[in-house]
Amino acid sequence: MAKDLFCTLGPASMNKRVLNRLEELGATLFRINLSHTKLEDVAAVIDFIQSHSAVPVCLDSEGAQIRTGSLAQGSVAVQESTVICARRETVAGDAQTLNFYPHGIVDSLEVGDFISIDFNAVLVQVIEITAAGAMMRVLTGGVIGQNKAVTVERPIDMPPLTDKDRAALRIGRDKGLEHAALSFANRETDVDAIREIVGAETFVISKIECRNGLHNLAEIAAKSDGLLIDRGDLSRELPVERIPALQKHIVRIAKVAGRKVYVATNLLESMITAPGPTRAEVNDVYNTLVDGVDGLVLAAETAIGAHPIGCASMIVKLIREYEAGPEAAAGGYDLESASLLVEPHGGRLVHREQEAPAAAELARLASLTVEHNVLMDCQQIAHGTYSPLTGFMTQEMLRSVLRDNRLPQGEAWTLPIVLQVDSVRAGEIHPGERILLKSEAGVAHALLDVAEVYALDFDAVVEPWFGTASMDHPGVARLAGGGGHLVGGDITLFARLPSPYRQFELTPAQTRFVFSHKGWNRVVGFHTRNVIHRVHEHIQLSALERSGADGLYVSPVIGPKKSGDFLPEPIMRSYQMMLDGGLYPAGKVVLGSFATYSRYAGPREAVFTALCRKNMGCSHFIVGRDHTGVGDFYAAEEIPALFDSLGDIGLTPIFFDAIGYDPKAEAYVALGAAETLEPISGTDMRQALRAGEALPDWFMRDVIQDMLRAELNAGQPVFSE
Repeated sequence: MAKDLFCTLGPASMNKRVLNRLEELGATLFRINLSHTKLEDVAAVIDFIQSHSAVPVCLDSEGAQIRTGSLAQGSVAVQESTVICARRETVAGDAQTLNFYPHGIVDSLEVGDFISIDFNAVLVQVIEITAAGAMMRVLTGGVIGQNKAVTVERPIDMPPLTDKDRAALRIGRDKGLEHAALSFANRETDVDAIREIVGAETFVISKIECRNGLHNLAEIAAKSDGLLIDRGDLSRELPVERIPALQKHIVRIAKVAGRKVYVATNLLESMITAPGPTRAEVNDVYNTLVDGVDGLVLAAETAIGAHPIGCASMIVKLIREYEAGPEAAAGGYDLESASLLVEPHGGRLVHREQEAPAAAELARLASLTVEHNVLMDCQQIAHGTYSPLTGFMTQEMLRSVLRDNRLPQGEAWTLPIVLQVDSVRAGEIHPGERILLKSEAGVAHALLDVAEVYALDFDAVVEPWFGTASMDHPGVARLAGGGGHLVGGDITLFARLPSPYRQFELTPAQTRFVFSHKGWNRVVGFHTRNVIHRVHEHIQLSALERSGADGLYVSPVIGPKKSGDFLPEPIMRSYQMMLDGGLYPAGKVVLGSFATYSRYAGPREAVFTALCRKNMGCSHFIVGRDHTGVGDFYAAEEIPALFDSLGDIGLTPIFFDAIGYDPKAEAYVALGAAETLEPISGTDMRQALRAGEALPDWFMRDVIQDMLRAELNAGQPVFSE
């Protein structure tokens, strides 16, 4: 991202999660507004930011500005034609008396002065100066907040830095800060004043937000490293309709001087409360970039707003749109280019789906009847879940995956995706021809452009694939019975498989659409073939916290299972009950499904399921101790070892050891971490459910087990036969 993004920190963003997310999004500077930070807190605030982020910190001075003091109720409403007093002595502050800051500024006021308070919310006129203070008649009533801007409609000479500024800037200098911002720069000597404290090497940004700053713009620019246009304060001194032209003027002067120039205030004001911006705001930000600014500054949006990450994300998206240029926009809307979600594996989502060919064309093609699992693979390839695969693997691809855990082009890939046929059918299929793939019911679903037909060397592939040649392994047994030849080639889907879970079968393009619509950029994926139990809940919520993610995507496997596994219907119902019952954090979970089948390939399948969720838009993925394994075929350390060997795959795995329940602490902890620990046993769970016995609440929520027992009592299938 060529443009700078400055983020002002405050209550909404002063935490590890938001700091990390803002840094991840490309924030180039974190701003501390001294007008809203107590001097005694400055050192601790700097230490906190630096302990959690490498983004440089900038102290923004209070400067030559008048502000309201503290108010007993935080804000007061003043009525037109009433008289209020700006007191010399410190008062609690109410509708009759208040303070202006800095102390002593009342002595600079004169009878007849017009004063705008809180961004023009209130207009008063000084009618008398007394020993107590300045008596002011309210000309325009409204609500006054504490620590809000006060503008006297007459130039008042004020020192460029307050005593608090000087002390805070010295603290920043001692802590190694290399950036400082001068508020209300009036003249070039103001820049000299801040440089005396922060040093010649510090990057000084002078804020242009008053008339004097405009009058002395060229001189201020010459002494500064950058200029910041604060449109909010500037609009208090000048008509708001002039601000667009003034912005262009200031940018032009900065460029002539060879200085950086930034724009702040009201960029995404509506997003302080709303999850998305207005069209006017989006247009304003884009045109501000067109003006030639070097960066944008988020103020209240990230300091006190409800959506600091969403605001930063929107700025990044707008910068991307600007950098792509209007020609790119004219070329059509590309969801991926506009998204901040993790990039699909291989750089783009594969899409190999088309309308069904004409009946006459289909009639001319040879056909191959395949099992349901093969058609599920066809569908996932076509929808891009297996990106960058475009079809079933050729011999070169299979060898590369089993030998190097990578495709021939270099992308990490661990699981063979192959089409097995027997020797008779292998003799009828020829490279270069196109054949129909039909279901066992005789329905045509996909086209296969045959690239290669080759013999399956079972002994050579079974150990690298499954880590065993034992026929007790269901994956080995399936491979042994699937035919002695393999067919490689690209597929094209033209008829989706019928499914009772269609509402949950979201394609990667659809999940990415949903995540973007919800404003999610960082998403944790969860793969399962079981109904929800309490340890899974613990793992899911822990992963959300550990990753700082915006949300969780739960996508259970709904394809064929081995005997004893839960069927798709109770699995999906259990998760939907969690959502319907408000048992997950609000707005944090999306439920989908993964129409595939378990290969039980242990580490290889763990990486595969992670890459599929990456294609769905997940940046993080939960990996359990025996993820996608079976029996005792795989050691716990094999899965993280394989992830580590692959390096950066564009997705972060979140590893969990086996978890149990500690009744003494009433907490879920890793097995072995407590003297008495209750494990979650799948066998015990199935036995208890079949026997109609209640499981403890720490094992499974009552509403979930009640539903499962009711299904069993009604004779409905719950487990695969």
